[in-house]
Amino acid sequence: MSAKISPEMLADIPLFRQLAPDRLEWLSHHLHRRIFPAGSNLAMTEQPGEVVYIILDGTIKIYNQNLDGTEVILAILGAGDTVGEMSLVDSVGRSANIVTQEKSTLLWMDRRTFQECLHTMPTVTTNLVQIVSNRLRLANEQILALATLDVYGRVARQILAFARQYGQPTPDGGTLIPIRLTQSDIANLVGASRERTNQVMVFFKRQKFISVDRRHRITILNRDALSARCQ
Repeated sequence: MSAKISPEMLADIPLFRQLAPDRLEWLSHHLHRRIFPAGSNLAMTEQPGEVVYIILDGTIKIYNQNLDGTEVILAILGAGDTVGEMSLVDSVGRSANIVTQEKSTLLWMDRRTFQECLHTMPTVTTNLVQIVSNRLRLANEQILALATLDVYGRVARQILAFARQYGQPTPDGGTLIPIRLTQSDIANLVGASRERTNQVMVFFKRQKFISVDRRHRITILNRDALSARCQ
């Protein structure tokens, strides 16, 4: 399904923040919207990059696959994130696989439109630099955590990082992370086995640091306790 999106909605997307109304209006006629079911492959490693995606809702996994079939998850992204921009900037093939973790609504634009945005809308270029910079900062934090924290600390840090990026306040004072995060995905992100990660998650739930619903949404109930585990 494809449909246009209003300029007002575009103004809330990080890539298009602070754009002038006429630029948002132009984008509303050049962007397309589509709903993808869970498990949709949006891009494969080394495939030429022809499309950039912007997540309106849902969860996207970016990963590489080892020769033995195991996955290395590079990132899990949610609403507001931009996906697939790197290969449109440097004209090199995709560096990773991109797949939807659940039913997801995405905006997309082709290479020509994206390049025109970068050349004619300096604000978009500035926003893109900020987005890439934030990702690099998060990657650096993750590398440091892998080297210095035990598995409890790594899981706590990862949950808190998702909360900073996507967290929504709940009526009882908690913080909901509105993206699909399975224990296997968290284990992959923190460099631990699924069994060990399960032990940590069970402990955090029993201590009422977090809760997890049937849709794999995590709610932080005690941020200070998780932060203490990262020390």
